[in-house]
Amino acid sequence: MKPFISRRQFLGTSAAAALGASALTAPGAPIKRAGGARLKISLNAYSFSKALTAPADGQPVMTLLQLLDFCAENNFDGIDPTGYFFPGYPKPPDAAYLNEFKRRAFQLGLDITGTGVRNNFVNPDAAARASDVLMVKGWIEVAARMGAPVIRVFAGPEPAGHAWDEAAEWLVADLKTCAAHGEKHGVLVGVQNHGDFLKSADQVLRIVRMVDSSWFGVIVDTGYFLTPDPYDDIARVLPHAVNFQIKESMVTGQGPVTTDLKRLFKVIRAAGYRGYLPIETLPVKGRDYDPLTRVPQFLREVREAAGA
Repeated sequence: MKPFISRRQFLGTSAAAALGASALTAPGAPIKRAGGARLKISLNAYSFSKALTAPADGQPVMTLLQLLDFCAENNFDGIDPTGYFFPGYPKPPDAAYLNEFKRRAFQLGLDITGTGVRNNFVNPDAAARASDVLMVKGWIEVAARMGAPVIRVFAGPEPAGHAWDEAAEWLVADLKTCAAHGEKHGVLVGVQNHGDFLKSADQVLRIVRMVDSSWFGVIVDTGYFLTPDPYDDIARVLPHAVNFQIKESMVTGQGPVTTDLKRLFKVIRAAGYRGYLPIETLPVKGRDYDPLTRVPQFLREVREAAGA
């Protein structure tokens, strides 16, 4: 029989556990993961970008609520609903729409694994950067209301006529502001490498160290490390990964190549990553693109490579 634990002993144990927990989230440090790799597959809504975007003279072919049904029918674990496709973007959608989206996702057994916006934090125009910070703050609050644990932001295109270090200071200042707002609302902020200002693991890791926040991390875009060996870059940033974009191809330093999914998942599992892997398919020049058929096909390929 276990001995009775006094209130004093319990409080002491709890305090020690709290100290341990805080050590797991030290600012700028690699994420401490336990239990080995565990991977769940989500759909990035951008795969249906054309269908979800209303033409100038009409309505979209598909709504986000209909996309939830598609995800359930194909047994995704979750959905990453990009902000662009919510009514009124870049303004936050109204509470009624968010509540309906959240309710329907729950009823279908789907987690809301993140969301994302379009921003430019290396714009030389300080007023434009400030406007984008306000927009991101608003969408951090949207993510919190939906129960999305992370929001995806960009750095922006490399500004002509400005040194990388100068633009990095602008970027870091804005990311710090957003991460602080994310902490307030319980939402992680992740910057996505997108072949723009952030082209390599070296650049991404430098920004991570400069932001130095436990509420900030990396959205690993497998398609946009413009280096000789993108798999090495992916491995290097994985300790700071808070979400993913799994893509069919890689725009490498040597040109586009098909993603070697088995090699990619070997790297992901070796890092002990636990979390969601949103997949994204895109139109390819010279090939018919129908996301209703291409997404399930890529999902099968991903599941086979992941052993899921």
